[in-house]
Amino acid sequence: MLGLALPAFGQYAGPAILSRGEAPAALAAPTVDFAFSIALTANYTDGLVGITTNNQEQLVRSGTYGGGVTLGLSGAHSWKHTHLGVSYSGNFSDYVNNPIVGISQGVSIGLSHQFSRHVFFHLSESAGWFTYFPPATVSLNSSVPFDPSQSYIPTTDFYDNRTIYSTTQAGLTYQATQRLSFSFGGGYFTDLRKSAGLYSAAGESATGDVQYRVSRRVTVGANYGFTRFAFSDHIGRSYIHSAAATLSARFSRWTELSVFAGAAVVNSSFEEVIPISPAILDILCPPTLVSTCPLTNSVAINNNTLWAPNFGIRISRSFERGALYASAGESITPGNGLFLTSRAETASVGYGYSGLRKWGLNAGLSYYRALSLGNIQGNYGQVSGSLNASRQIISHMSFVLSFSATQYQSGSFTDYNRLIYTASVGLGYSSKNIPVRFF
Repeated sequence: MLGLALPAFGQYAGPAILSRGEAPAALAAPTVDFAFSIALTANYTDGLVGITTNNQEQLVRSGTYGGGVTLGLSGAHSWKHTHLGVSYSGNFSDYVNNPIVGISQGVSIGLSHQFSRHVFFHLSESAGWFTYFPPATVSLNSSVPFDPSQSYIPTTDFYDNRTIYSTTQAGLTYQATQRLSFSFGGGYFTDLRKSAGLYSAAGESATGDVQYRVSRRVTVGANYGFTRFAFSDHIGRSYIHSAAATLSARFSRWTELSVFAGAAVVNSSFEEVIPISPAILDILCPPTLVSTCPLTNSVAINNNTLWAPNFGIRISRSFERGALYASAGESITPGNGLFLTSRAETASVGYGYSGLRKWGLNAGLSYYRALSLGNIQGNYGQVSGSLNASRQIISHMSFVLSFSATQYQSGSFTDYNRLIYTASVGLGYSSKNIPVRFF
C-alpha cells in the first residue's frame, strides 16, 4: 500500500533549478487553458533606425504614427506522463511615410515527458523574427515550463533590420535516488540578420550537472557547460568553458530562490584589419599606383583568453496564472550583430498576471551592460521597460494599452546613445471570456 501511495514516477520534485533553465516549480504546476486573442491598435513611435544615413552621415530616424495588429496564443496541457506549453505573440505594424514595417513574431514551446520512474526528458524551443520591437518571448509566463532568460534569444539588437532567431535546447534527467539526480543536455542557436552590415551568429552548447536534495526545501549541486559561437563571413569564433555551484531553495509553496555561481574561460579568435605602413606601401605599390593598390590593409588574427564570472540568481513568487520575479546575472553572450562575443551583466524584474476578473497585466524592467570582446572593443548596453494592460469591457472584448521604452547606452560610441519609445491603444478580442493575454 505504501508503494502504491508513491508518485507514479520518480522525477525531481524540489525547487526549480535555474542552471537547468527550469521555470519556478509552482508556476509550471497548473494547467492554463489555451486562448487565442487579436487586437487592433493605433501606434506611435519616436524613432525607427535602419542601417542608412542622411546627407550629414547621421543615422536616419524619425517619429511616426501608424496602426497595427497583435495576435496571441497561449496555453498548456498535461497528460499522464507528458506536459506541453505553448506561447505565441505576433505584432504587425505599419507607419506613415516610413519604409520600415514593424514586425515581431515569437513562439516558445516547452515539452516534457516521463519515460520511466527514473528518466525524464525535456525540450524547449524559442523562435521568431522581428524588424522592430524586441522579441515577446523573453519573460516568465504561466504557459511555458522553462525560463527563456537561459536561452540565446536576441534582445539587444540596435538597428531595425530583420533578424530571424531560433534556440533549441534538450536534456535528459536521470533520477538515481529520491535525493540524487543527474542531467545532461545540449542545444543549438542561430541569429540570422538580413543586413550585410551586421553579423549573423550560430552556436552549440553542451551541459551536465549533478544535484542533491539536502531537504524537502533545499537542493545543492554543480554543473559544467561548453559553448561555441561562430559568426558570419568567417570573422571569428569563441569557445566558452564554464563551471558553477548551484543552490535552490523553496521558502513556501509559491516562493523560490535559485542561484548558480562560478567562472567561465573564453577563448576567442577574430579577424583584425591592420593598415600597412606607408614605408612598406612605397615598396609594394609605386606612388603612381597607390590609389589602386590592393595592399593598403592587411588582415591579422587576434586571439585572446579571458576569465570572467559566471553567475545567475532568480527569486520568484508564483500565482495560479502568473508570476512576480527578479533576476540578475553575468555571462558570455554572442552580442547583437554589431558587437560580437561579449561579457554581459543583466538584471530584470517582471510581473505577469491574467487571473484577475477583468484585468490582464504584464510589466517588466531590464538592465543590460556588456563589454565587447570580439570585432569591436568597447562597452554598450541598454535599459528597457514595458507595460501591457487589458481591461475587459464586454464578453470577449477588451480595451488594450501598451507602452515600451529603451535607452541605448555606450561610453565608447556616442552615436549609440539614443532613447526610443512606442505607445499603442486599441481593442482586442479573446476566444475565452477573459481579458486579452499578452503572454
